[in-house]
Amino acid sequence: MTRSVETASSADSKLSLPAPKERRRLREAAELTHEEVAAAVGVTAATVRSWESGRTAPRGRKREAYTQFLARLADPTDAAAPTGEPGEAKPARAAEDPAADPPASHAPAEPAAVGATAAVTGEPAATTGAPTEPPEPVEPVEPVEPVEQPPVVPAHGPAEAFDALYACAARDLARQAYLLTGRGALALEAVEKAFTQAWARWPEVATDPDPVGWVRAIVYEYALSPWHRFRRAHRHPDKPPAEPADRVLLDALLSLPPVHRRTVLLYDGVGLDLPDTAAETEATTPTAGNRLVHAHADLTELIPELAEVPPEKQSALLRDLFTALRPAVDLDPRPAAAVRGGGERRTRMWTRATLSLTAMIAVSTAYTVMTAPTHYEPPLAPGESVSGVPPLAGPQQLTEHSRQLHDKLLADPEAGPARIAPKGE
Repeated sequence: MTRSVETASSADSKLSLPAPKERRRLREAAELTHEEVAAAVGVTAATVRSWESGRTAPRGRKREAYTQFLARLADPTDAAAPTGEPGEAKPARAAEDPAADPPASHAPAEPAAVGATAAVTGEPAATTGAPTEPPEPVEPVEPVEPVEQPPVVPAHGPAEAFDALYACAARDLARQAYLLTGRGALALEAVEKAFTQAWARWPEVATDPDPVGWVRAIVYEYALSPWHRFRRAHRHPDKPPAEPADRVLLDALLSLPPVHRRTVLLYDGVGLDLPDTAAETEATTPTAGNRLVHAHADLTELIPELAEVPPEKQSALLRDLFTALRPAVDLDPRPAAAVRGGGERRTRMWTRATLSLTAMIAVSTAYTVMTAPTHYEPPLAPGESVSGVPPLAGPQQLTEHSRQLHDKLLADPEAGPARIAPKGE
């Protein structure tokens, strides 16, 4: 018995936890709410939302319980475990309609359950003479179309993985940027800028739980930047769509404030839920919901089709309208190899410019050190004019007395005691 239990526990420990998007898909395919999953695993609904969004990851016993629960959702034919302990959940159909289960007193024991009991207790299963009816086939659960799945990064080099991500998301992101701005050139430029940054920081993007969301956040921030209004190339919108309904939709969307426009596009166009929309717009969930309500009210006044449907169906109608809109400009992004090459060339150019500037600074510093004086030399004081003294303008004219003295000095001997001894007049 101990060996059987150890074998079962080791088999459960080998189960791997699916990706966050796969967790959400399994829950939606089983038509379970966050509260039902939280009650089955033994956590709160907010914790389940955080696990499905990839913000946090389960650990310890909660991870094992959550992994086993998702494994049962992925394999509907697996026998359900008892629901009395936390971490054990009933199958999807039992969670959907608990009253549909037959009473235990009237339901015959299934052979699989009897065999499982015998395997645990080590006793042979008791057989009865009554024929056992085959179990009813389990109806397959209709899969729900996922909102947006992150691309599976192939086990190749970084270039192949980047090309796969670019091919999966570039065209859709260009269309979303066009709905945000109404400018095709700006939309393509935003997509190229975002993927250039993604290639420059590829290890971070490759390990991100949602690489498409990582790139999408940069595309939206660049496309909605207010500095583009000062650029001559993006000062005016492009040619409007040819269909009148598309023109009305685009004009109504561009009339919204940028933050409302982004919230509507993420919630109705991309298909994110409200907590994920709030997280991507850096707002709280009540704030995102308030923005969404005001945006729907403004769009209802401008789009006649929205006024004809109830409020609970407006999101589905808006998503259909966004999908059916045909821009009048070309939104085909450049090939992934060109984007990677452009980013690498730009990186090399900035690297060379940085190295050149550093070399110039080093040479200038060395020249300054070599030519700088080694001791202090005080500067010469500038000359100052003195008042009251006539300026020297050359030799003055000799007077009569001065001329006599001059002649006498010239007539006297040049040397000897006769020059010193006085003479009487």
